[in-house]
Amino acid sequence: MQPIRQLMGTVSQLATSESCLFTTTDLRSILPKLSKPAYKTLLSRAVKGGHLQRVCRGLYLYEKAKPDRSMVLPRAVSKLRPMSLNYVSLESVLSDAGVISQVPIQRIMVMSSGRSAVIDCGQWGSIEFIKTRQTPQALVGHLAYDQDMKVWRASVAQALRDMRATRRTMDLIDRQAVDESSD
Repeated sequence: MQPIRQLMGTVSQLATSESCLFTTTDLRSILPKLSKPAYKTLLSRAVKGGHLQRVCRGLYLYEKAKPDRSMVLPRAVSKLRPMSLNYVSLESVLSDAGVISQVPIQRIMVMSSGRSAVIDCGQWGSIEFIKTRQTPQALVGHLAYDQDMKVWRASVAQALRDMRATRRTMDLIDRQAVDESSD
């Protein structure tokens, strides 16, 4: 069987609407005996042929699984940093809670035990990873798992602490909304 058919056959069997993001490592495990140059060429052909969409470096979307496009960016977080503590925080959480009036457009702010970086995810937006030195034990009770996004989210109080810790501007924060959200 041709490698492209083998790759896409396996991907189509594994993919669901909630699980349709694949790292290069995920895809590589399907064809482990393929040489590195042949594998790179295969991925390039899969993208050019419309079988996969490149989200960012090392991450691909299988569009035929019909994913919720608004969930691609948040779900990419754990795929990009699987060995790090990651949680959505800062302006992303505060905007959702109505504590700040500006809504981050096509950008998600994530506190991470990994290094800081901004990852451009093309048409889906970007992920801003901000380094945190907080331990998981210190965050117990301040994070909740978001089933839809498949990622941890900070409470409003934790997001405000993260804002202060990262020295982000607090000018847009509606103090009355903060008081109401803590009730």
